[in-house]
Amino acid sequence: MEKAKVYFTSFKATSHENLLQKLHRLMKTAGFETIDFNEKYAAIKIHFGEYGNLAFLRPNYAKVVADYVKELGGKPFLTDCNTLYVGSRKNALDHLDTAYVNGFSPLQTGCHVIIGDGLKGNDEALVPVNGEYVKEAKIGRAVMDADIFISLTHFKGHEMAGYGGAIKNIGMGCGSRAGKMEQHCDGKPVVDQNLCVGCGACKKICAHDAPQIVDKKATIDHEKCVGCGRCLAMCPKDAIDAEYNDSIVLLNYKMAEYSLAVCQDRPCFHISLICDVSPNCDCHSENDIPIIPNVGMLASFDPVALDQACADLCNKMPAVAGSVLADNLEHGHVHEDHDHRDVFHMTHPDTEWKAGIEHAIKIGLGTNEYELVTI
Repeated sequence: MEKAKVYFTSFKATSHENLLQKLHRLMKTAGFETIDFNEKYAAIKIHFGEYGNLAFLRPNYAKVVADYVKELGGKPFLTDCNTLYVGSRKNALDHLDTAYVNGFSPLQTGCHVIIGDGLKGNDEALVPVNGEYVKEAKIGRAVMDADIFISLTHFKGHEMAGYGGAIKNIGMGCGSRAGKMEQHCDGKPVVDQNLCVGCGACKKICAHDAPQIVDKKATIDHEKCVGCGRCLAMCPKDAIDAEYNDSIVLLNYKMAEYSLAVCQDRPCFHISLICDVSPNCDCHSENDIPIIPNVGMLASFDPVALDQACADLCNKMPAVAGSVLADNLEHGHVHEDHDHRDVFHMTHPDTEWKAGIEHAIKIGLGTNEYELVTI
């Protein structure tokens, strides 16, 4: 496979060109206009940020992308899918409230917000992918209904994946609640007996009679359960959760296969901004100080090359004083190998992000061989 082109520009701005104008020029130079947007629906996948988190991308950047799509005759919408965990984005109503609080309203971004997997996180499309670990990905239906897919990613650290890049934004982000469960675990939900009130909502939604109500408490028969995750969406007390027991490496493999399900067979374009590089995901209701300084904005048609380029640029940056990364180095929790520096592994030593890149190449999602074109 020939090298992919990844386009890069720094966050330096002048009185003649601000950062929003620079992002537009980056997209144009990277070939955004080669996509036929005329009368096409374009999904712009972004993370709206958990309530209380302030590291997510500013909505101003989303407006640049949406306005550009409209300029080319397309119909853009911002999208994300509901979370598996209990938080401020677990259903479409709470999710929309959080998106609007964080600035992603139609008035500020110039386009509507559609929660990809519906009100309760169970409006999904089953997408054949025939991967090694995923045969049929569960993707938010609105994401798959779009003619064109655009990922707009906040590149950052991640406590499980190592970093949160394009593959994480696409694969995990576009999965329905059941899809997220499939990526995180072996697909078997469990009931917190302290929270369960025995209402039977889980039993009513299950087509396989897996939930059983005994003494006003639900249990799930894992012999009958197929791991669809619909009981998670229906439980009014959030008493049902996934059992997180897959390895970190397997999580990265599954995210790559889910990304392939989202991107295959339609035009895609990918943008990543390396700024406010928090150590953890924007799913946290807080954000720690960045682990490295801001780097720049990147764009490519190849999400794998984009992630590799972003990681390579981050690994050249110094640690920010007082950050988790700096503390780990100062206190000897990790050691710095200057020949093979990895700021994300030094931040979260139990993670292994390179496994996801390798698997993404293996399944044909993209390549990590790239030419960095600086504009």
